[in-house]
This record gives sequence, C-alpha cells and structure tokens, in this order.
Amino acid sequence: MTKVLIPFDFSEQAQNALDFATSLSSKFDKVELLVLHVIEVPSSSAMGTMGGGDMMPEMENQIFFIELLDRRKAQFKELESKYAGNSYNLSTKIVMGNAFQSISSAIIDEDPDLVVMGSKGSDGLEEVLLGSNTEKVVRTAHCPVVTVKTATNPEKIKKIVFANDFRENQDELAKRILSLQKWFDADLYLVIINTPGSFETTRESAARIKMFANYYKIKHAVAEIYNSNSEEDGIVEFAEDIDADLIAMATHGRTGLIHLFTGSIAEDVVNHAKRPVWTFKIK
Repeated sequence: MTKVLIPFDFSEQAQNALDFATSLSSKFDKVELLVLHVIEVPSSSAMGTMGGGDMMPEMENQIFFIELLDRRKAQFKELESKYAGNSYNLSTKIVMGNAFQSISSAIIDEDPDLVVMGSKGSDGLEEVLLGSNTEKVVRTAHCPVVTVKTATNPEKIKKIVFANDFRENQDELAKRILSLQKWFDADLYLVIINTPGSFETTRESAARIKMFANYYKIKHAVAEIYNSNSEEDGIVEFAEDIDADLIAMATHGRTGLIHLFTGSIAEDVVNHAKRPVWTFKIK
C-alpha cells in the first residue's frame, strides 16, 4: 500500500496537487490518498499580520467556524463522490488549528510515503520573514515531498534534474532517486552547480558524478556541470534551459538560528521554480 498525503486548501494550486496525486496513483498497485484540510483558528481578535482589527465577539466567532466547518464537510463529501470508483482509495480529513503544525502532525500520525502539496511561492520580505507552509513542510517532513504550482501530468515527466554534490554516503537518497526515475521512466540529469564561492574544475565535478552513477548503477543519466552565481539560481536556470519536467534534490532540514542564517537551497528552489520539485530530507 502506498499512502499519499495531500494538504488541500481549495486553491487552484491545491487542486493541481490533487490532480497530480490522482494521476500518479496509476503507477502503483494499491494507493491510499488522504486529502487534508486545515481550518486555521485565529486568536480571539481579528488582528491582521500588521496589527489593528476589532475584537470579534465570541459567539459570532463560534457561529462563523461552525458554518465554515459545515461548508467544508459538504465540499469534501462532494470531493469523495467525484473521485469514487477509481483504482485508488480517496479519503478526506478536516482538522482545526495551525496549518503547518496540523500538516506536520498528520505526517507523523499517518506516516505517508509521499506528500504532494500545492505552492504559490513567495518573494521579497514575505519570503525572508515568513516562509510558506509548503517550505516548512519541505524542511521538516520525514518523507519525500512533491510541490506543484501549475497543472502537471505525471505521464509527461521524462526529464528529471537531480542536483547534488555527489559525495559519499548517500545510499538512502540514491535509492529514492532510482525509485523516482522508475516511477516516471525518465532520464536523469545529474548536475553539479559551480559557483564563484565554491569553484572546482569540470574534471573534478565530472569524475565525482561518474563515480556516483557507477556506484549506484544509475542508467539513462546525463552528467552536467552548470555555472551560476548561486546554487539555487543555477538549479532553476539549468532546469529551464533543458526544459526539465521535474527537479529532485535533498534538504538538510535545518531549523532555528542555523536555518535563519544559512537558509535552504531546496526551499529557495521550491519557491522560485515553475516546475514540480521533489525533495527529501536527509540526516
């Protein structure tokens, strides 16, 4: 049984993620799709992110959430009917609370094999200060996460960019990349991004990619070295240049002060890439 968790907020991006997950299910024998909706519960005041706002009467607050919950239940009942009778089993769940915390709890409790999420991306100050729920899930999930922005047909994924440094001790990541390649019957583009701050010769990079591919017996792969100002820009630019269908990469899942000061290449790519991104947190 393959279990896929799809956080769903009724946005266009969430629908794209659900469509991607239902189409992807054809590649597995038995699939359980769990569609999760989080009703975010604010504090007792209707304050915006910049402050202000009037106090919402408690009774009015309760009525609002009861009506919203009833509406979401009805929408999910329609969703279950729409996707009934397929080869996969689709179920729905509604919880109330903080979106990121609720999704994280569901990942721990449900232990899915994959999370598929819609992403809008963010820029500028919002990206620096807040980050999206999608970025946070990418950073912390113990299973692979696929982020989807636009409508994407898994059957058309035939070029996968795998960006990495291709150094030693990557057994678990290599195993998952091979499975990913098998899912889509795709060609792998094994790419090292060469930047001014971490320059190395093409010969050094090519030798390391070749050693990695040989050691893990990766077939239908192309070795590439791409020069750019930063790793995240280089990954996005290379994927655009070859018209890739999917970007695959690892994240170290850094949190707290370390994440604040170092950031995350994977999260930046998720934010800025127009194509789906597959990520997996490594220890």
